[in-house]
Amino acid sequence: MFPFAPGSVLLTALAPILWGTTYLVATEYLPEGRPLWAAVIRTLPAGMLLIAYTRQRVHFISWGRLLLLSGLNIAAFQALLFVAAYRLPGGIAAITGALQPLMILALAWGVDQMRPTGSAVGIALSAVAGMALLILSPDAKWDFVGICAALTASASMAAGIFLSRRWKSDMPLLAFTGWQLALGGLLLLPWAIFIEPPLFSLSMTNVVGYTYLSILGTLFAYALWFRGIARLSSVAVSALGLLSPVTAILLGWLMLGEAMRLREILGILIVLASVFALQWQRRTKPNGDSQGTLKAKAA
Repeated sequence: MFPFAPGSVLLTALAPILWGTTYLVATEYLPEGRPLWAAVIRTLPAGMLLIAYTRQRVHFISWGRLLLLSGLNIAAFQALLFVAAYRLPGGIAAITGALQPLMILALAWGVDQMRPTGSAVGIALSAVAGMALLILSPDAKWDFVGICAALTASASMAAGIFLSRRWKSDMPLLAFTGWQLALGGLLLLPWAIFIEPPLFSLSMTNVVGYTYLSILGTLFAYALWFRGIARLSSVAVSALGLLSPVTAILLGWLMLGEAMRLREILGILIVLASVFALQWQRRTKPNGDSQGTLKAKAA
């Protein structure tokens, strides 16, 4: 019997796998130079759809936290994600996600005084080492703005995961997801209007790309992601986020003909082993509290 919840892990893993397709879809199916509009179209319609379906109101006392979570999990993350996707190859764009487990451990230590064990830090560092094999590739294309955007996106998501786990909402899962998506999209809308050119016309390819990202890559993926946050530890969830760059790299190899040598294969294997090791270590009780190395009630 596995010492973690395999069903919750597998369902949660689908979210970063779907997010890993964002880089391929953005470069092949969406209009060029519209990262903010892509983030708005991806999040706002999906959020409104869920709000209309659930008809769940927000208590006044919850608005502050909900706005902050929407800004971290949706607005900042999605905007920076698309900036990185437009400026970097898929694998490099997602590479900084390897730092998320370390960021979560640092937050738990700094905020909750939950000092991580050496094994937890070691496993997280092994994931970074696996990603480094890809970063240090001679063919890797660097873009300073893109790298900064990807790194900040990872930090934003790490903070969002930590606070979402810390501030457990009494709202139903779909309503909690819908309100965050809608508020995140609304926060992004003014920036898209004033910074980027408007979308006067869309091709059928663009419509297919936006629809895929909004329904599968956002509505479905975020519902699974927030479900996982409620059931797994923060470090375990953030470790699953490493499946996003792995997916992006594999799709780049399969669909775009990007190079895949022994270095890349070894890096992917190390990352996958690190993800599994963190899931194995971070045991989860039925009520969702972690009892692993941090033993934090809201890790």
